[in-house]
Amino acid sequence: MIITDEDFPKKICGRVFSYDDLVLIRKFITDNPSASRQKISREVCLVFGWFKPDGGLKDMSCRVALLKLYRSGLIELPAPRHRYGNGDKFSRQTPEGDPKDPIIEPAGKLTPLEIQRVISKKDSYLWNEFIERYHYLGYKPLPGAQIRYLITCPLGYLGAIGFSAAAWKVQPRDTWIGWSKDQRTEKLHLVVNNSRFLILPWVNSKNLASKILSLCAKRLPGDWQDVYGYNPVLLETFVEKDRFIGTCYKAANWMFVGCTKGRGKLDIFNEYKLPVKDIYLYPLINDFRSILVDA
Repeated sequence: MIITDEDFPKKICGRVFSYDDLVLIRKFITDNPSASRQKISREVCLVFGWFKPDGGLKDMSCRVALLKLYRSGLIELPAPRHRYGNGDKFSRQTPEGDPKDPIIEPAGKLTPLEIQRVISKKDSYLWNEFIERYHYLGYKPLPGAQIRYLITCPLGYLGAIGFSAAAWKVQPRDTWIGWSKDQRTEKLHLVVNNSRFLILPWVNSKNLASKILSLCAKRLPGDWQDVYGYNPVLLETFVEKDRFIGTCYKAANWMFVGCTKGRGKLDIFNEYKLPVKDIYLYPLINDFRSILVDA
């Protein structure tokens, strides 16, 4: 496609890219033909001053933005060096990830129920494998800041859940919060998206999903503080209307605030038609609005 000055600026992953930015990115890629996608994203962060609140590079958000530009035909990127990266399928399968004997005990009897943060490479591979093999959306890297958990009990693994960067612009959520465009730009990092949730298909345990959500809501702020240096104040999630009815979120006291319009959160050309999803929110503190809006 032909790119002109009139096509810019474009907002992607919360950052406005100008035409000059695009030229700089293209030049770096051309001048550094051996650079990996990771090196390119880190360089873009450094050149454009794209940093997280804790001072680290917004590397994951930048990777997603570059991938979006690439898929839109705006830049060229080198081939990914890992088959499971950049949205490709995670093809690794292990005996640990194979189906197990059914678990049918109610959640109250699966004690101790443990929310295990994914830290090691082994746990990361297993989380990816579970999502790829058993989640209807399959595996792809989560955007931006993120924390993942494996759910375990003495009988074995029960599921996997992931939290990551919030959607940039969601009208029902933004109306419910009551923040302005500038406030959203400044405070969006304090909203975290529950982007993946999986109960393994051989697990049929009454009240388990809502219990996991409640435990994660208590656990996540401390872990986020440890990893990123700040506490989120609100959780969001999107539930595909034609596939689920959000029972576990309702049972865990998440609030329904409206529906999406069928656009992806990274859609920069308004041309992707996606399933309509119900939007649920969960405040992590009582006075979250005083932080997101009034502060």
